[in-house]
Amino acid sequence: MNAVLDDPDVLLTRQLEKYADLPAVSHRTRRPGTSGTDSFEALTFRELGERVDAYARAFTDIGITAGVKTIVMVRPEPDLFAVIFALFRVGAVPVVVDPGMGVRRMLHCFRSVGAQAFIGVPEAHLVRIAARRTFRTIRVHVTAGSWTFWGGYTLAQLAERGRMGEPVAPVHGPEDLLMIAFTTGSTGPAKGVEFTRAGFAASLRVVAELHGRADGFVSLSTVPLFGLFDLLQGAHVVLGPVDPVRVAEADPALLVEVARSFRVTDLTASPALLGPLGEYLQRTGIELPGLTTVISMGAPANLAALAAVRGALGPRARVFTTYGATEALPLTTLEWSELAELRERTVDGAGTCVGRALPESDSDTRVRIIRISDDEIPYWTDDLEVFPGEVGEIAATGGQVSTNYHGNPAADARAKIDERLPDGTVRRWHRIGDLAWRDADDRLWFCGRITQRVRTAAGDLFTVQCEQIFNTHPDIHRSALVGVGRPDAQVPVLCYELRAGVDPADGPRLERELLELAGARKLTAPIRTFLRHDGFPVDIRHNAKIGREALSGWAGARLGYDSEGTQR
Repeated sequence: MNAVLDDPDVLLTRQLEKYADLPAVSHRTRRPGTSGTDSFEALTFRELGERVDAYARAFTDIGITAGVKTIVMVRPEPDLFAVIFALFRVGAVPVVVDPGMGVRRMLHCFRSVGAQAFIGVPEAHLVRIAARRTFRTIRVHVTAGSWTFWGGYTLAQLAERGRMGEPVAPVHGPEDLLMIAFTTGSTGPAKGVEFTRAGFAASLRVVAELHGRADGFVSLSTVPLFGLFDLLQGAHVVLGPVDPVRVAEADPALLVEVARSFRVTDLTASPALLGPLGEYLQRTGIELPGLTTVISMGAPANLAALAAVRGALGPRARVFTTYGATEALPLTTLEWSELAELRERTVDGAGTCVGRALPESDSDTRVRIIRISDDEIPYWTDDLEVFPGEVGEIAATGGQVSTNYHGNPAADARAKIDERLPDGTVRRWHRIGDLAWRDADDRLWFCGRITQRVRTAAGDLFTVQCEQIFNTHPDIHRSALVGVGRPDAQVPVLCYELRAGVDPADGPRLERELLELAGARKLTAPIRTFLRHDGFPVDIRHNAKIGREALSGWAGARLGYDSEGTQR
C-alpha cells in the first residue's frame, strides 16, 4: 500500500465517513452512584470527527501548528483520541510519556524534547508550574479540565472556539515527524522514539496483516496506543475499566461484565491483566464466546493465563502472542494453536516462542539474530549474524521500525546499525536489546534482555530461558534470575515470589525442590542460590516486565555484596 494513502489523517477520515453514526469510543464516566456498564457513555464516529475538526481549527488559531512539539498528558478518555488526531491533522507532534514512571524521570524526558505546547490535566499543569525551567520552551498551554488559575485555554473553550469554520486542510509528507513516544525506561533510560507518518502507517498495516481482524470489530482497549490503531481500522473502542498505571489491579469480574455488555470481539492486553482474567474465568467457569481475538503483548506471554483465557472462548477464537518494542511495533506474532504445541519446549528451557515475522516476500520487514556485544556496531556486515539455533541479539528493519531517537545521538549510536545497499541507499537496522534464537521453522525464541544476562565465569545465563523452568513449580508465582558480584564472574541468584496461599515457612522445603529442578538440567545447574521476594518491581506500562536490575541490587545486599560487586 502507498504510505501517503495510509496516513493516519486519511485513514481517520475514511472511517468517519464509513461508520459515521456508529459508536467510536465508549468510556466510563465518573457519575456518582453508578457502577458497572451503567456508567458508560458512547461517542459516535461523527461526534469524534466533529470534535477533531473543532480542536484542529482551534489549535491552528492559538499557534499549535505544523512541527510544534506538544506534550500530551490527558487521561485515557475520548478527548485523548480527539486531541491526538487533531494534532495529527494540523501536523503538530504529540509527545507522549507514561506518567507512572515518576515525576523525576518524566521531567527528564520532557527536558530533552524542548516542546512548545502543553495539553494536560490540572495535575500535570501543577507539575509544569513547579518545574518552570524544564518547561521554559512552552508557549501555549491547554487544560483538560476546568481548574485553570494559571491561565491559558481549556479544551472546552477550544471545542467551542473551533465549532464553526472551514476544516483544516492537512498538508503532510510521509517522512514528516508524526509523534514522539517515550519508552518506559523499565530496561534502561527512557528514550524518545520518533514515529514518522509513514512509519506509523506501516505499524498499522503490520498489525492488521498479522491479526486479520473482522470489519467493524469491537475492541476492549487497555492500551491507548492500540486504541488509536483500532479506531483507524474502524473499530468500536470500549475503554476498559483499567488504570493504565495499575493494570494488574483491574477487576476481572468488571472486565467480563463490560465485555459481555458491549459484545466485545477483541481484547489486547498485557500478561499482567490476562493472568488475573484467566484465573477468574477458570475459577468461575464463565465463557466469553463472543470474544474472537485476544492479543497478548508487552511482556513474555503467561502461557497458563493464555490457556485459561482460551478455554473460555469459542472454538473459532484466536489467541495471539505478539512481540515488538516501542521502536519496532510489531515484529512477530504466534497463534495459540501453535503456541500450545510448543509449551513443553518452553518449560524445558527453550525460552518463550514469540512467533514469525511477516514473510519477507510480502513486506520490507527483516528480522535477524546477531552476535552478542555490548559495543556499538555502526555498520552492518553479513558476519554479524549468528548460526541457526545460536542465541544472539534481535535486530530488525522495516517500515514500522523507527530509525531515530529524538535528540539522543548517543542512544542512536548504541542501538542503530547502517547498512549500505547495492544501489547506494542506506538501510537502518535497530538493535532491539532482546536475546533470542531462531528455530528450523523460522520462529523466534525470546531468551531475555541483553543487559540482564547473568555473566558467570563459566559463561552467560539467559534470564527467561532459565526462569521458565522454575516457574513450573506449583508453589512459584514467578521467578527472576539475576547476577550479583563482578561482571564476568557473577553468582547467579534466582529470586522468586510465592503463589497466594503458600506458607513462607515452607521456604527450606521449597528451596530444596528448586535446587533439584536446577540440577536436573545443564542449563540451570550453575544456579545454587535462591531468595524469596514478596513483590517484584515491575514496569509501569504493562506491570509485567520485571525490574531485574533493582532485584540484583537487593539480592546483592542480602548476600553481603557492596555496590562494586565485592563480597564483604
